Amino acid sequence: MTTRLTGDETALWEAAARVLDANWTGTATIPSPGLYPHQWSWDSAFVCMGLARHRRDRAERELLSLFRGQWADGLLPHIVFNRTLERHAYFPGPELWRSDRQPAAPRGVHTSGLTQPPLHALAALRLHECAHPSEAERSRAFLQRLYPMLVAQHRYLAQSRDLCSSGLMSICHPWESGLDNSPAWDDPLSAVHPPPAHYTRRSQPTGEDYDRYVWLVTLLRESGYGTDYLRDAHPFAVEDPLVNATYLASTHALAELAQIIGRDPVPHQEHAQRIHRALLDRLWDCDAGCFRARDIRADTLLPVVTVTAFAPLLDPELPTLHVRNLVDLLLSARFAGAAGYPVPTCDLQAPTFDRHAYWRGPTWVNTNWLLWLGALGHGLGVIADLLYGSTLRLVRQSGFREFFDPFDGSGRGSHDYSWSAALILDLLGARRAPQAA
Repeated sequence: MTTRLTGDETALWEAAARVLDANWTGTATIPSPGLYPHQWSWDSAFVCMGLARHRRDRAERELLSLFRGQWADGLLPHIVFNRTLERHAYFPGPELWRSDRQPAAPRGVHTSGLTQPPLHALAALRLHECAHPSEAERSRAFLQRLYPMLVAQHRYLAQSRDLCSSGLMSICHPWESGLDNSPAWDDPLSAVHPPPAHYTRRSQPTGEDYDRYVWLVTLLRESGYGTDYLRDAHPFAVEDPLVNATYLASTHALAELAQIIGRDPVPHQEHAQRIHRALLDRLWDCDAGCFRARDIRADTLLPVVTVTAFAPLLDPELPTLHVRNLVDLLLSARFAGAAGYPVPTCDLQAPTFDRHAYWRGPTWVNTNWLLWLGALGHGLGVIADLLYGSTLRLVRQSGFREFFDPFDGSGRGSHDYSWSAALILDLLGARRAPQAA
């Protein structure tokens, strides 16, 4: 594919569709050629947003392929491994997680033992909303099949990951946030002290932090990924705004899905209210005027402001004052106001900002998309248009890259990245999609 995508929106659509077609394995979509050869959880959720407008049959298969890795307790793992690949095609592979030794894990499927932001009910709702009226019956039949799996996923999060009984879910590893090496995790990671070891590494980031990542997995694995251990002893436990904003958005979506298929939406609506209140009570920083992650071991809000501060715009009931404060911060010189290609993933004025380092500064299509969706929900047309235009400008200039320099828009990381392509399809199609009844 050429680096610069010129032409009208039809040409951009066709280019994005080609990326998804090329990355399709027959059962799922890999994030990108080469570096990421398996199926990742929130990657698949984002991919479904685009496939809903391109190939809904593949979107259904994508979700079912992911949920075949669901554990008996409802855990939806963040990786479902492709067993046809060489054993060492990706690190950390199945040999680190050893899911085959866990009674709750599915038989015949190798998975990780972590989860990721629970966007899947929202993806299922998007898939239904994008269905042509003639596909409405088939769409509802698919939702009937998927709904119990989504309910089990949310039950697991409520029962096993609400470590403080607050209403919020905790992540127990930076990989569960989706923003793997965000500077938000620097403080809680500094309290993790692995024994001296050397690991073969094939992923970003590398070095001492990666040893901590692997050690955290080792601790989880040796505990049997148990709830009591997570609550009482695991050294890394954080309530993150983005993870919990997606949790809330998908809980609202689950209530809508229940209504569509004739189930009771009230338990999901009540749960959404609990998450909403906890977000405001536990993660809102009045002095900073934004949301921050909470380290529940230290019981303190973490100091670095990142793009996750804006994710609670996904809450349709976010108070007006909170929305106004977030908009002011988003447009300030700390974020979009000083970035030629917003939105950077870290406060530009923070000492930890690094324009080249993965989640420590670059702009990503998926976080832009989440903020765009949140802005639409609050009627913030100017913000939504800014995010829409800047995201399309990034891929027109640099292609469907994994992430981008927030100052000059140059592409970084993998080429032909699936969620970048998929979310461009969703952006392009958002204003013209038919809806199923």
